[in-house]
Amino acid sequence: MRVFKMKKGNIVPFLRSLEEFGEVWGPVKKGDNYVYAHEDPEKFDLSALRTLIPAKKFFLPQKSTILKFKNGNWYTHSDCKKRVIFGLHPCDIHALNIYDEFYTRVYEDPYYKSNKEATLIIGLSCLPDEHCFCNLTDTSTVEKGFDLFFTELEDKFLVWVGSPRGDDILAKRSDMVEDITKEDIKDYIEWRKRRENMFKVDLSFTGLPEIVSASYDSDIWDKMGSACLSCGTCTMVCPTCTCFDVEDEYDIRADEMNRNRKWYSCMFREYSLVAGGHNFREARAERLRLWYTHKLVGFMSEYGDPACVGCGRCVVSCPVGINVLSIVRALTGEKNDAFWAKTEVKQI
Repeated sequence: MRVFKMKKGNIVPFLRSLEEFGEVWGPVKKGDNYVYAHEDPEKFDLSALRTLIPAKKFFLPQKSTILKFKNGNWYTHSDCKKRVIFGLHPCDIHALNIYDEFYTRVYEDPYYKSNKEATLIIGLSCLPDEHCFCNLTDTSTVEKGFDLFFTELEDKFLVWVGSPRGDDILAKRSDMVEDITKEDIKDYIEWRKRRENMFKVDLSFTGLPEIVSASYDSDIWDKMGSACLSCGTCTMVCPTCTCFDVEDEYDIRADEMNRNRKWYSCMFREYSLVAGGHNFREARAERLRLWYTHKLVGFMSEYGDPACVGCGRCVVSCPVGINVLSIVRALTGEKNDAFWAKTEVKQI
């Protein structure tokens, strides 16, 4: 993997030049959160840690039309656009690698594939806050799944080339980069040491799949079920959740119809409701157990890695403190400040 150096003053002109490839998106501040926006790169906030909605929205949109019915025939439909996504941190790139496994390994989803091929991924380094735990999930660094990756040092960026497309981009902009020196390598090593010492979550994930499996009948799930709002926030902000629903939207007067795909959540009661009115997971506790068992056990047995990248979105987003960290603490007997862990069991 080749590495170059870029002066900080070149980053905005560099990103602006990528408009020839497609729309350039990056993190900007919106209220108390960060979002990906198609703005002038001058407005991108390089200090942004986690966006409210992860980059999965570019590859599996929150709602998209996949088929159109008109004049008695169905037509394939795609809203695919060429884009450059700048500012993805290592954990989010790992999440996209999980998406890639899920949507191409067994059945190649043509909509996902077209969106992926039309997207240039440019990663950006980050410094963790008190909610980050990507060091525990081995996703604090990344070696694949990007075209270019920028590591921000004090007065420069180190630019890692991750694909032939990324190599071509730098070749056409060779005046914006230069070769690295031994001093640059030294600066990078010092930065890595400083970053590793900034992680604050002190928790062991050793043997977690076995612990979760052995705790399948634990009353901890019922305690969580008593507190859960079934709002689905955890699944919407999670960068690795893949569930969707398909619905037909039609106008009988015009004899036209759209078949739409939209995000869905296994936290919703209707998710497991089948014909005849039977619900396989009526209780909230059952739906929570399904989700976390899938994330921490099921996905690992199928793909070799857990479907959690330690981004901390579930930690900051759940209004009642149900997240990977609080659950791991509960299952392993660690100190747990979540209010639900101290309540009486009441199954809902």
